[in-house]
Amino acid sequence: KSRMLLPRSTAIEDDEEDPRAQLIRRLQEYERFKKAAEEIEEMPRLERDTWVGSAHPPEIHRDRPEPDVDMRELLLALGEVLRRADMFESHHIQREALSTRERMSQVLERLSGQQFVPFVALFRAHEGRLGVVVTFLALMELIKEALVEVVQTESFGPIHVKARSE
Repeated sequence: KSRMLLPRSTAIEDDEEDPRAQLIRRLQEYERFKKAAEEIEEMPRLERDTWVGSAHPPEIHRDRPEPDVDMRELLLALGEVLRRADMFESHHIQREALSTRERMSQVLERLSGQQFVPFVALFRAHEGRLGVVVTFLALMELIKEALVEVVQTESFGPIHVKARSE
């Protein structure tokens, strides 16, 4: 500031720049950058306030193998057994209570010989529709618990059941 009050020679003025002018130039440059930043901030930004959520499905590890027989094949075989059971339908005065757990034990006893048994041979048609359904449910539980193995060698061929060897 003191230099500004003193008279200057022309040679010195050319070499040195006025500090006020330099300060004004820097303030103007700052003002331009600030204004540009505000304009950019006002512009909408793509994906600034939104994001795409993504979830990856968990990996499923199965310890027991899937049965070789398709569920449709089992249901077709069940339909055949139900038709056979309808032929033996008779009127009962009193129904016996059928337990799925008891039927599971009976099926496992039947399969205890370690050989394949035809699927339709596990059902007793004389028990009627209720007995067939309970046996089928017992068989489904045994498949679910991996206690039996269900095999079909060819499409639309006979289905065989065997106790799983552990």
